[in-house]
Amino acid sequence: MHLHPVLVVVVLAALAGCTESKPGLEADPTPAVPATTTQGDTSPAPSGGESSSTESRGAEPEPRTVAQGLEVPWGIAFLPDGSALIAERDGATIQRLDPGGTITEVGTVPDVVATSEGGLLGLAVSPTYDADETIYAYVTTAEDNRVLSITYDGNDLGDSSPILTGIPAGQIHDGGRIAFGPDGKLYVTTGETGDGKLAQDSESLGGKILRIEADGSIPVDNPDPDSPIWTTGHRNVQGIDWDDDGRLWATEFGSAIWDEVNLIEPGNNYGWPEVEGISDVGDFTDPLIQWKTSEASPSGLAYFDGNLYVAALYGKRLFQIPVSSDGTLGTPKAMYNGAYGRLRTVVVTPQDTLWFTTSNHDGRGQPAPTDDRIFEIRP
Repeated sequence: MHLHPVLVVVVLAALAGCTESKPGLEADPTPAVPATTTQGDTSPAPSGGESSSTESRGAEPEPRTVAQGLEVPWGIAFLPDGSALIAERDGATIQRLDPGGTITEVGTVPDVVATSEGGLLGLAVSPTYDADETIYAYVTTAEDNRVLSITYDGNDLGDSSPILTGIPAGQIHDGGRIAFGPDGKLYVTTGETGDGKLAQDSESLGGKILRIEADGSIPVDNPDPDSPIWTTGHRNVQGIDWDDDGRLWATEFGSAIWDEVNLIEPGNNYGWPEVEGISDVGDFTDPLIQWKTSEASPSGLAYFDGNLYVAALYGKRLFQIPVSSDGTLGTPKAMYNGAYGRLRTVVVTPQDTLWFTTSNHDGRGQPAPTDDRIFEIRP
């Protein structure tokens, strides 16, 4: 174990963000046109009206820089003592940021193969960590994407074991977010690796949201008790979280037209590649929010104090979306437009603040000297 050369600071962030060097979305280099799509110049409204993703909400809370000098921070998960574990995608390293501000490298996850969008991605901490000292990681290997359980004694990473394998891996669309739900099950988001038909293939784990037990077994109340598949028809989901009423929300990258926020319900089919965005076609479930792909490329998602917060890569902004008690969504408001470059992950901390990360070292941004960074706000 050794100290990582990341500078942890306690001053208010004042550095301007950066622009992209190329118009690279988290998408296919030559996106396919979906079979059916809603088109037009204005995104249909959240829960039925007209959206305005660039409307100002007034004064935005000024972010405080929590950490800087990171390399593509992707997954963030918190230990019972309030320390944060941070996954660096390309180097496959996990950093620990303790509540006092010290950041330490705790180890490298073995056999990780970094690709354009793959590598060391999501992290989760066991709900019973105090008893089992176990964390979980979603990783890309030479064979597949998989979920590992890893022992961590508070100082160093220990043995790792795969609990879910066979998730398709590729240069793009690797999904990668993992999180324990209110039901104690582990939810796993996957991508279709640019091969859209996998999202509708019930024999493939690609383009799905999966639900498993902490040991990798399949919960008996899954839609199919012999399958980890919870929902199908996804292109590339990189953000999930639950609201106060236990509803599961997810962000999804579109192809050529619409990015999405979806309300996730077991057994539903979200349409890709047959539809993109709101379509009212067949048995497919429509998103409740959609943006033009030029506005968003939504990655991380967090629910905090009655709102969803969505980190946008290509859009270089943080969206705030009010959630009503009945599950309808209000108009998205864009924060920090272009101020910090590409934004990847957003999480709620044990201190009831919100963190969001930059992703300017991911090959599609122009890093500032202190990137990549983690910012903290108190909305």
